[in-house]
Amino acid sequence: MNRSTLLPGLSGLAARLAGRLPDITTVRAPYQAAVLRIGLAAVCLAFLLREWPHRHVLYGNRSPLSYDLARILVEEEGSFTVLLWSDGQLWFETVYTLATAAAVAVLVGWRTRTMSVLLMVGMLSLENRNSLVGDGGDNVIRIMVIYLVLTRCAEVWSLDARRARRRPRDGKRLADGDGSGAGRGSWGAFDIPGLVLWALAPTPLLALSGRAPLGWALALWLLWAVLGVWYVADRWFPRHEARAVLDAAASMLHNAAMLVVAAQVCLIYATAGWYKIQGSRWQEGSALHYVLHLDYFAPWPSLSAFLASQTLLVLGLTYGTVIVQVAFPFTLAHRKLKNVLLAVMILEHLGISVVLGIPLLSLSMVVCDAVFLPTGLLVALGARCARLPLRARVPAPREADRDTERDADRAPATTTPG
Repeated sequence: MNRSTLLPGLSGLAARLAGRLPDITTVRAPYQAAVLRIGLAAVCLAFLLREWPHRHVLYGNRSPLSYDLARILVEEEGSFTVLLWSDGQLWFETVYTLATAAAVAVLVGWRTRTMSVLLMVGMLSLENRNSLVGDGGDNVIRIMVIYLVLTRCAEVWSLDARRARRRPRDGKRLADGDGSGAGRGSWGAFDIPGLVLWALAPTPLLALSGRAPLGWALALWLLWAVLGVWYVADRWFPRHEARAVLDAAASMLHNAAMLVVAAQVCLIYATAGWYKIQGSRWQEGSALHYVLHLDYFAPWPSLSAFLASQTLLVLGLTYGTVIVQVAFPFTLAHRKLKNVLLAVMILEHLGISVVLGIPLLSLSMVVCDAVFLPTGLLVALGARCARLPLRARVPAPREADRDTERDADRAPATTTPG
């Protein structure tokens, strides 16, 4: 191939890539990311509150997995936890409380960039302190809290989004001031809570640098630096090209993270389905029958016994579970079929949480499944939920007012002389 034919080909490829650039640098699936944020934070909060009475036995100083044994296990697994910095009760209570507060903040979307990092550190620290307890949902949480940090999950349905809508959009007003205390030298233009959180972050990061794995320390320092650069660009250079570059880079990272989340969910289902196919109990359709007879997975013994006695139902659910899990990754290209299987899997997980008593795993997978929900459905649900507070504030008409309106409608019409 000579140079005369190669250059036009490269030019055409560059033109096509340039045409696709707006699609790459635009935030995709913002509503699905918001559902992931709300759902994952709600699951983490429910987990932390449920284990609150037993937190010392599971992850604290009264755990059967002692401090020294936990240190050996963490070193062998190469995992990350800040609970091994100290064996004191005060440090444990601080980490647990901060993780709970971060879950609430992420749930409502307050300072989501910072709080999602704090939630990740808190949940990883607790679950890696004693990785021998859990029902499988802890593995999903540990993966998803990392991905959540990389997404722009507060674009909608968050306090951050509401604050962004109320912020002045005019760059000149941000730079010169508009007489309302929002000028360059005014504290009204500064994000005081954000600055305080950013300024306090180096203290634990310095302590972490010498005790955590090098990769985790570098990653957290990088996140801290990026947040500082982002604030500077957003505060002093809102119309500069550097601000646009940062926004485009964040959008591309968000899109990549959402794609990885979808791929991770497909990998979970595909792996679970293909491993089930290899089991003899799943092949003969009796796996669910044996599960229903396990005392550990029988919070409602009467319900488990009734379901186990229904042979055809057990057979259908056993084969149906395998079919749905194996088929789901292959149905993503077909919207209607994907939505049907998605509804079936969500109902299946809700049933598992009730019948087998493993709500953490089931709710975690329901949150992951929600990433594939149609945007139109999520927008409609968001609009419906937004109208609920408005309806609650509008007082219902009293009976006397209804009678007055009814009499007025029945009265004969009169004309006023002009």
